Amino acid sequence: METAYRQFFALTHEPFAADVARTDILVTPAVAAVQDRIHYAMRLGALALVTGEIGSGKSTALRYALGGLHPSEYRVLAVTASAGSILELYRQILAALGHDPAGSSRARMTHTIHGEVLELVKGKKMKTVLVIDEASLLRLEVFAELHTLTQFEHDSKPYLPMVLAGQANLIDHLRYRTGLALASRVVARSHLKGIDQKTMEDYLRHHLALAGVERMLFDAAAVTAIHQGSGGLFRKANHLARGALVAAAHHKAPLVCAEHVRLAATELC
Repeated sequence: METAYRQFFALTHEPFAADVARTDILVTPAVAAVQDRIHYAMRLGALALVTGEIGSGKSTALRYALGGLHPSEYRVLAVTASAGSILELYRQILAALGHDPAGSSRARMTHTIHGEVLELVKGKKMKTVLVIDEASLLRLEVFAELHTLTQFEHDSKPYLPMVLAGQANLIDHLRYRTGLALASRVVARSHLKGIDQKTMEDYLRHHLALAGVERMLFDAAAVTAIHQGSGGLFRKANHLARGALVAAAHHKAPLVCAEHVRLAATELC
């Protein structure tokens, strides 16, 4: 089925894929704003928050903002949060630093992380940043530990700026007593929402071009249907657009219409 619809529309690549190269990301004003705020927080050695609904493009915006940092100058420590303890998070950070964390105590892991960051900053003259995706999953007590992790030389040196990304309840977590110290380090916040209909049309055109087709395959009603059906969220828009192409190809239609989008929607949860 997939091969048939790609052949029908002369698509050279799978359209609306999530793993597009950084250079192929559509830089919307929201994505540009995320980059500006993250870079600002990094310069200050502080903390930036990136929040948004599921599928709003948080991970893509992070990839764009951080992917342009030169590896000879920056060391990005990227981890994905879970509902586990601080030890689990420390193990991920140590793994990102190239260390085997097996069997280490919390104190030992903290000491090792601090030592590695100091070696990067002072020894190798590099800048570091800790990026925690899905941070809204973290336990409340973990936020207090993270504040401790960012402290160097009696909290006078901003050696480990941080980016926390997650759903909107991340901000609520930081307002609890356990998160207040970490929240005091926040200097920039970005909240990603659903895009408007004009941006959705630009997004569809952009991804069709990435897949090898320069002409617009969605009529105006289909664009409206995708925008409304997805709530302006990229992930669901991708599924609807791809499914609508499949439906249109099945009906031998040269353009995707709203009915094809409706058919695609019946396949989604």
